[in-house]
Amino acid sequence: MPADTSGPAAPGSRLIASTGIPGLDDILIGGFTRERLFLVEGTPGAGKTTLSLQFLLEGVVRGEKGLYVTLSESADELRAGAASHGWSLDGIEVYELVSELGLDPDSEQSILHPSEVELGETVREVMERVDALKPARVVFDSLSELRLLAQNPLRYRRQILALKQFFASRRCTVLMLDDNTADVQLHSIAHGVLVLEQMEREFGSERRRIRVVKMRGVKVRGGLHDFALGTGGLTVFPRLIAAEHGANFDPVTTSTGLPELDLLLGGGLVQGTNTLLMGPSGAGKTTTAVRCLLAALERSEHATYFLFDEGKATLLARSALLGMDLRPYVKTGALNLMQIDPAEISPGEFACRAREAVEDHGSTFIAIDSLNAYVHAMPDEQYLVLQMHELLSYLNQKGTTTVLVLGQHGVIGEIRSDVDLSYLSDGIVLFRYFEAEGAVRTALSVVKSRVNAHERTIRELMISGTGLQVGEALTDFQGVLTGLPAYGGKVAMLKADAATTPGASA
Repeated sequence: MPADTSGPAAPGSRLIASTGIPGLDDILIGGFTRERLFLVEGTPGAGKTTLSLQFLLEGVVRGEKGLYVTLSESADELRAGAASHGWSLDGIEVYELVSELGLDPDSEQSILHPSEVELGETVREVMERVDALKPARVVFDSLSELRLLAQNPLRYRRQILALKQFFASRRCTVLMLDDNTADVQLHSIAHGVLVLEQMEREFGSERRRIRVVKMRGVKVRGGLHDFALGTGGLTVFPRLIAAEHGANFDPVTTSTGLPELDLLLGGGLVQGTNTLLMGPSGAGKTTTAVRCLLAALERSEHATYFLFDEGKATLLARSALLGMDLRPYVKTGALNLMQIDPAEISPGEFACRAREAVEDHGSTFIAIDSLNAYVHAMPDEQYLVLQMHELLSYLNQKGTTTVLVLGQHGVIGEIRSDVDLSYLSDGIVLFRYFEAEGAVRTALSVVKSRVNAHERTIRELMISGTGLQVGEALTDFQGVLTGLPAYGGKVAMLKADAATTPGASA
């Protein structure tokens, strides 16, 4: 993040005031341009006040004076709101224009009376306070009250222009807060415009997004960016742009830990690619993903497993019963198990967590299990597949080995998926049930690989107390993928050992 600068600017340079929100600074390419006026719009509860407080608190950290001018809420309410985030407003001057005197009905010139005299007085009081304090950062909350005082649009615009020129002459960086009014004239006056949105959903928490409508002289990161509002303030998740995160690496082929599966894949999993495990529930997709994960950990790689459907304790216990104990790697920190609640997380936040896994945790192996819950929790996200495309492109460019799990509907016969992600995947491993010798068995095949000359055979897969077993190619069967094969040879079926764990498949 670019540091704040001060003093005269060199020709063509830009003085920057950090917002105090790293993700927002990333979107704004460093932060707000100093000594300019910015408009922050949003419906009540969208997070405007919280954003502006973080902006002022960042100034305090940098030794800059801050002034919060409030017309909409009292100073006590503002301090109580800050305290709920664990913040103290020490070092920030809170100037309350709506005082007890202003609300007195006997006062002939209450600022709440919409008259030109009182509008001028309000603006003059703000100017006097700025001259007395000489702040570097100012927040004006909110323009809605000023608009009510003005009544006349021309008078309102003139007062805003007067404030803008005054603040510029005092070298103040100013945030003016406003409700969503679609005031295009106000947009033309401001140096930059930020819009905060919150959208209700039928289930789960609301979605919050931020958009930079305008920013003079700066090529910002456009589009909608997800953000979360919680204790501690705003956390902004900049939209992931895979093209900005390239890295040099050698695409080495690594083992899955199962020689027969390596043969099916044409040697194993290749770094910088993603592999999709597709099949009905219980066919062994998660167990296969865990086996590939364990092989990476045994090579001393760091890995992250995103769990959407299963709990951490359940996965660890079940994996240990199958001879794949992940707990030692969790204790050492080599494995990062992340439980994801799809009803509470946005696509932008999930992409940010994946970036942190790669860039902060150093993970070279990523597993996402499963995509079904993620897709079902966001049926209104029209561009979810495009966001997933950007995320997978990012992981590939970072040299990460990625395994995706996608459950399909059906058991035998017609099998279908809720979403088609096959075109995003570099490799596809297909799981299917079939009947043989009076039992329901699992067939395993690789139907796509962009990087290896893979086997086109179908092999049997079995899960037992010793882990995964992959059998020989089912060369004597016809129609295995239909679920009702015809047997015409002597290929032996795999036999479960005495340690077979009931219900171990996943």
